[in-house]
Amino acid sequence: MAVPKRRQSNARTRSRRSHHAKHPKQLTYCPKCSTALPTHVICPNCGHYMGRTIVESEE
Repeated sequence: MAVPKRRQSNARTRSRRSHHAKHPKQLTYCPKCSTALPTHVICPNCGHYMGRTIVESEE
């Protein structure tokens, strides 16, 4: 079985993990009610998605 000959240095490990940071969620605004929501999600306020009403609201 293959086993590493030497231990990896902290610098090498940390440079490999440099892309593992958390990123903020990408938010867009609903074109109908202007509520901020994540992309590709039905608006929880008005039920609008991709130019049409998916869920009828009780307002």
